[in-house]
Amino acid sequence: MLRASVLERLAIATASTALALAIGVGIVAAAGYDPVQFVTSLIEGAVGGRSAIARTLRFSTLFILTGVAVAVAFRAGVFNIGVQGQFVVGGFATIMSIIWTAPLLPGGVIGGVGLLIVGFLAGAVAGGAYAALPGALKAYADANVIITTIMLNFIATGVVGWLVQGPLRGEGNAAPNTERIPEYVSFPSLVFDSSGFSVVGLGIALVTVAAIYVVMERSRFGYDMVTSGHQESAATYSGVDAERTVVTTMALSGVVAGIAGAVFAVMIMGYYTDPGGIATYGFDAIAVSLLAANNPLGIVPAGLLFGGLDSAGTHIGLYTDVPVQLIDGVIGLVILFVAVPELFRMAAQRTGLGGERR
Repeated sequence: MLRASVLERLAIATASTALALAIGVGIVAAAGYDPVQFVTSLIEGAVGGRSAIARTLRFSTLFILTGVAVAVAFRAGVFNIGVQGQFVVGGFATIMSIIWTAPLLPGGVIGGVGLLIVGFLAGAVAGGAYAALPGALKAYADANVIITTIMLNFIATGVVGWLVQGPLRGEGNAAPNTERIPEYVSFPSLVFDSSGFSVVGLGIALVTVAAIYVVMERSRFGYDMVTSGHQESAATYSGVDAERTVVTTMALSGVVAGIAGAVFAVMIMGYYTDPGGIATYGFDAIAVSLLAANNPLGIVPAGLLFGGLDSAGTHIGLYTDVPVQLIDGVIGLVILFVAVPELFRMAAQRTGLGGERR
């Protein structure tokens, strides 16, 4: 894996996916369910019609954004395991900023666009600030960034959960939700007539991928980020402020996670709820980033794969008698098989096993 080319790694990922699915189908058959129906439902759930494709793209949009957030930090040698918390904080900040600002702006399209800009800026700033905190702790206090980011995930979930259940709960809501944002603050339903997906959200994800790729691969700042994370002494010798760069790297990662939270909040929810019930996009994004070798461009096909698996799992759970626990197990098996080769590659690069240390 250390010397594998891009094409070889793509072939390994494809073979890993096929092998994991084959083992998953075998498990389904051994459990007494029809494996042919399972495979058919898997394909139908991912790409079997406009609604299935829209659902796949909805999941993929969030996996692409959160995957890029993870990749930014991982490429720079900083293990940001707190993308889920930054995702939650960003989404919550988006909804509340829109609700609080709505009375100050006119209604209609112009007001809706203005509120979307306000919401996305708030989400990006909140996510970036929440990620900068563990970055500063690592840079200036030598705190373990893995531990601090994991702890901050729980803090984000707990605090936001308390706010939506108490002080910021919408009036008359039976469920622990905030008020809804105005109906004119939404993405237009283009191509797909789906309330949970808009190509505008996917477009935001692709633009973010392109911007991060340029920053990471074609700018001095991106070079400084990677150098500071992997060779701090060399970066310092060349005049780079390694500590400040680590904080900036984490902040940029958090900004992308906050944008992901904003897309989720506006495109799917329209309000905010107890984050304990929100899917773990930030954690799954670690596997997405590993599959893409932490390359922003590779995040797109990796996100589509994971989005298709999630969409298929939802379909199978609704329209077949296969237990949802078995479906989750098969999806988890695919994630494991796909991510592990790149995990070994990262370990080899950092430890020197299998070749010269880089």
